[in-house]
Amino acid sequence: MRSRLAARSTRLVLAAAAVTALAATTACGPEDPTENGAAAPTAASSSPAEDGRSEAPSGDSASGGGSTPASGSKSSGGTGDKSGYGQSCGTNDLDFTVTWEARPISHYLITAKAKSGITCYLDVNTPSVSFGSGADGVASPVGQGGEDPIKLSGSSVAYAGINVKTTEGEGGKQFEHVIIATTEEDPDPAQVELPDAPTVDKPIVTNWSTKRDEVIPRVI
Repeated sequence: MRSRLAARSTRLVLAAAAVTALAATTACGPEDPTENGAAAPTAASSSPAEDGRSEAPSGDSASGGGSTPASGSKSSGGTGDKSGYGQSCGTNDLDFTVTWEARPISHYLITAKAKSGITCYLDVNTPSVSFGSGADGVASPVGQGGEDPIKLSGSSVAYAGINVKTTEGEGGKQFEHVIIATTEEDPDPAQVELPDAPTVDKPIVTNWSTKRDEVIPRVI
């Protein structure tokens, strides 16, 4: 009797063990990807906001690079002001007038004055004066008067005298304008209207001077 009970108990223990083993095998059957560390596949990729990335709106700069210059800024280019102290007078730095002087000897008087804001020096003592484009209309310097150099600024002026006809008789040509430059090489001479239309023949010109009585042209 006892032996039958022992055998029965042994069979029950073995059956229970088999059931337990079968249950464990069933629970661990097909592998679950989430349990072994593999990522589960998805139907669509994530949006930039979901994966930690962002996109800048169209038309905006995404980087913090160069900044836009402030509006209204200007370059400090040249202003064209020629008021530098000590410069030589160019013809375009000066205003010229020509008047008729009857005494003590009839002649034409050139008056030169610096334009507004200009300070310059007449460091070439004799002006370049001519009538027309021909060589026979060029005034010869006579070396009278003269200061070297002459500073022109503000109301200060310089004078030079012209004798348009130094020959006898009726020879010569009439001109209504005289051409004046501070040097013979000046590329931009001034053309000044004369108060009348004199007959010009072998003209002469004096040096620059600040004294009117020193620029009366005489044939030497």
